[in-house]
Amino acid sequence: MIGCAVGLGNIWRFPYLAYKNGGGAFFIPYTLMLLLVGMPMCFLESSVGQFASLGPVAVWKVVPMLQGVGITMVLVISLTDISYCCIIAYSLFYLFASFQSPLPWADCFSWWGADENCSRMPKDSMCNLTLGNGYFEIMNTTWLHANKTCSSGSEIYVHHQSPSEQYWDKAVLRRSSSMDDTGKIIWYLAFCLLLAWLIIGAALFKGIKSSGKVVYFTASFPYVVLIILLIRGATLEGAHKGIDFYFGSQSDFSKLLHAEVWKDAATQIFFSISVGWGSLITLSSYNKFHNNCYRDTIIVCVVNCATSVFAGFAIFSILGHMAHVQDKPISEVAQSGFGLAFIAYPEALIHLPWAPLWSILFFFMLLTLGLDTQFAGLETVITALLDQFSKILHLKRLYLTNGMCLVFYFLGLIFVTEAGIYWLNLIDYFCTGWILVTVALLELIGLSWIYGINRFIMDIEMMIGRKNWLFWLWWRVCWLFFSPSLLAIILFWSLATFSTPTYGPVEYPQWAIAVGWCLVIFCIMWIPIVAIIRVIQAEGSTLCQKISAACTSAPDWGPYLEQHRGERYG
Repeated sequence: MIGCAVGLGNIWRFPYLAYKNGGGAFFIPYTLMLLLVGMPMCFLESSVGQFASLGPVAVWKVVPMLQGVGITMVLVISLTDISYCCIIAYSLFYLFASFQSPLPWADCFSWWGADENCSRMPKDSMCNLTLGNGYFEIMNTTWLHANKTCSSGSEIYVHHQSPSEQYWDKAVLRRSSSMDDTGKIIWYLAFCLLLAWLIIGAALFKGIKSSGKVVYFTASFPYVVLIILLIRGATLEGAHKGIDFYFGSQSDFSKLLHAEVWKDAATQIFFSISVGWGSLITLSSYNKFHNNCYRDTIIVCVVNCATSVFAGFAIFSILGHMAHVQDKPISEVAQSGFGLAFIAYPEALIHLPWAPLWSILFFFMLLTLGLDTQFAGLETVITALLDQFSKILHLKRLYLTNGMCLVFYFLGLIFVTEAGIYWLNLIDYFCTGWILVTVALLELIGLSWIYGINRFIMDIEMMIGRKNWLFWLWWRVCWLFFSPSLLAIILFWSLATFSTPTYGPVEYPQWAIAVGWCLVIFCIMWIPIVAIIRVIQAEGSTLCQKISAACTSAPDWGPYLEQHRGERYG
């Protein structure tokens, strides 16, 4: 579960959010959102999965009318699995490219296609100078400032890209000008994508039995690398500048008055703990019935958040050194997402002695972070299929796993075309936001309000033993009020502040926005469709009776093994 929760977002998103939202001050809303949303949702999903020993679709025997929520989970995580694996392919490509010295993005090498706009240092701007005879002449401002000044509005900015930025755009992505220009499949990225799916298929061929052993390495290795990077980064000149901006004297507590900071904290907590994907339900369904899922929740949430904080020190210490070497403010080198992982940080690494070694460690860390999250994602889809079609697929798990990897590989080829990064960004923008918040909100409504908070607590006590009323007071208040209220606010706020996605300066065409909304509708539409079908099939003479029957737990709901069903489910 730690491997599933701790992913790329801990490395490339949280440190940037903390820096952007007031540094150390950001930890106040972040901690509050962990307590009010993150932990309650993690405990809820872990408990229901462990209690029923079922995946995200079959577990909705608890409230059959909401089984469409489980289908939505599987569809969202399938789309995410397909696109997320492409990021693993990028990491593999950079890992292979790191086995050379100098690193290919260390300078504007012509062999990978650097053009005249590529430069390690910013280019001097030009001035459109009016001469005495009425003619115009464009001159270098550095030369001009030594003789005269450039009048306002006459300065011309000369566009330039750093080697790491051009390497990412031209050598790795071969990025087209827009999403309208799909271009060709990039063969080396297609090969890296195939290799990624082969690794995932090999790790999952026996399900949790095999992937559980692999994850001991993939979940722990990133911590080794982060410790090494932090120790190395802390010894570099200028490292304190980066750490000051991240978590130090630059902390700005006035930012806490901005509502956007609280929204960023809530969404980061929500997504980093992997709530709403179905992964936590799936993984906990393989636990022993009397496993202490409460303890697991605390460990997973604390380790996940501590990793985010710790990663920020490792990232910003080296970015601080890069800013010092280039004599730039931190704000000009700090980036998020792809920009941090594949442009800013690789560029920072070239300033270190033995740069290829640090690059190999960094990208191998990204690879392992991506893989263990991907293991959980694909296992969620496979478990859902095994639950629904157990008679057909029970003895064919190996074929199912290999078949899923093959299908997902071919579907993912769109992400390794010249317009692939636009598709990847589109899926991330539309399919990991409102859908997951909606799913989590319906989970809370279904289990706390429809199934009943008291029944749910009694189910948990069958697994972890009886607790006093004071223990449950916090969880009751969160599950009934705090968590659903905050999720509803996040959902409506996100919809109200919707803006069309962009990739850098490139805007998406209208047809791409339509595709994004179609994906959202395709994933969510199963919730009302299944609900209507369940109501129609339910017994009862009136609509209210039918809805009540559709919300009543299935006769076989409860612990999977007979020995655990006891008097309540006997």
